[in-house]
Amino acid sequence: MQVIGIVAEYNPFHTGHAYQIHESRRLVGADSAVVAVMSGNWVQQADCAIADKWLRTRLALMGGVDLVLELPTVWATSSAEGFARGAIALLETSGVVDSLSFGSECGCAESLTPIADCLSSPLCQENIKALAETGLPFAQCRQQAVEAILGTEAASPLSHPNNNLGIEYIRALNALHSSIRPMTILRRGAQHNGLSFDWEGEDSAPSGAMPRFVSATQLRMDLMEGRWDRAEPYLGCESRGLLEGNTVGLPGLSRVERAILAKFRTMTAEDWARLPDSGQGEGLPQRLERAGRTCSNLQEFFSIVKVKRFTHARLRRLVLRAYLGITQGEIPDKPSYLRVLGMNQRGRELLRDMKRRAALPILTKPAHARSLSSAGREQFELESRYTDLYDLCFETVPAPGREWRTGPVVMEGEWDEG
Repeated sequence: MQVIGIVAEYNPFHTGHAYQIHESRRLVGADSAVVAVMSGNWVQQADCAIADKWLRTRLALMGGVDLVLELPTVWATSSAEGFARGAIALLETSGVVDSLSFGSECGCAESLTPIADCLSSPLCQENIKALAETGLPFAQCRQQAVEAILGTEAASPLSHPNNNLGIEYIRALNALHSSIRPMTILRRGAQHNGLSFDWEGEDSAPSGAMPRFVSATQLRMDLMEGRWDRAEPYLGCESRGLLEGNTVGLPGLSRVERAILAKFRTMTAEDWARLPDSGQGEGLPQRLERAGRTCSNLQEFFSIVKVKRFTHARLRRLVLRAYLGITQGEIPDKPSYLRVLGMNQRGRELLRDMKRRAALPILTKPAHARSLSSAGREQFELESRYTDLYDLCFETVPAPGREWRTGPVVMEGEWDEG
């Protein structure tokens, strides 16, 4: 049996994700198993996930995934490079994955491989460093450095976000000398983080038709604003009931804004400098301290800190890491364990194979964390802290300690678009 690995947030799971799984199985084999490495309760957009990781796991299993492994928060909230490095390390150490499937705007893994090789070369890294010293944003430095070596046309995929992430996946596979084969599915519909269309104008669409796919950003907006009927066609037939019927409701980062501001007001430039990607050599920690001591809300904070070379995404990640207390010293070089969030029958069969072949301990129960190495126990305890802080984003706050009380989701069922 071939095993397909997918890295995802499933925030939330929607028809585009189901399409990727279907197309991946069509290319690899209908009986292929799918292992997803999924972000936990915090996601790369520096936000709380639309539902907790156990509910999102259930929706992923309903959508065709067989086994869900957790991408720990320290990597899930990183830049594309750190995100890819953590996720690929988990797929590689599982010992069972044959191919990696990811969505891209170009739909051709072969066009991304030369860029990945180029970015990893000493010459390109030197060029990026030199360009960064001129004050250009990092993404622009990468683009120009690769263009200088490969040419403008060959470097053009870098201008699209999913291509960029795919390039980082390939770089991570190469760094591990992995035998996992990269493959990509052409992304359909709305762009990453884009709004697909004007809901109010849908009657003017050709033949009144609605698009087949929308972005997760669009869906999250609709769910948070209560537009369930508009989001439902892009969720599985039972997904609305599970999301809408969630007893603690949908989380929102705005509910912890005062807690974040309180954190800011106690932080010095040295505290900010201890965060990952803090821009210490660029004078950013001092700017962050001043903003944190003078702002009265997050919008004002970003307005004070904002300069051209520091992207909003980077600043948002720093804010989230400040709230969670993630310092550079808390990010290990590699994962310490494989955390199983959920499985179906085929996933249980795959898990038995993993237990023979995995290079890391496998946690199927929270209690298993107590038998880990000291580094593993520390990583799990940090994840417990991040979950307790996530739970403050709900209107009805769950009791702390859910990380230690909640086991994996075990179920059967297939995706049904209803």
